[in-house]
Amino acid sequence: MSTLPTASGSFGDKPELTFPDGGAPGGLQVQVLEEGTGPVVESGRTIVVNYLGQTWGGHVFDNSYDRGQTIDFPIGVGAVIGGWDKGLVGRSVGDRVLLSIPPEHGYGSRGVPQAGIGGGDTLVFVVDVVGVR
Repeated sequence: MSTLPTASGSFGDKPELTFPDGGAPGGLQVQVLEEGTGPVVESGRTIVVNYLGQTWGGHVFDNSYDRGQTIDFPIGVGAVIGGWDKGLVGRSVGDRVLLSIPPEHGYGSRGVPQAGIGGGDTLVFVVDVVGVR
């Protein structure tokens, strides 16, 4: 039985992931690391987040903390990978969420070679839900 990685820090801090022994779990895994008390994220709204993305047991391929800027995008409408749409709708502003996203809910069999993401890679994100509008 696989367990999920642990993330250092708290909401607003750039996390570092520590991976368990063994492979990634099957299916989309969503773990709320810190509960927020803000408005609920609803499908079709614009979500504002900070995030760190890493391949399972591999390298960090993107993070907004180092850029010092949040990103925002429509959620629940197919504008981002399926794991984000499925894993972040229903969360609250102020939540810190860990997502383990298998390829079928991520970038599929093609991956994103320019980001070093292989076709079979499970993606792990720590997402801080900063706002919704």
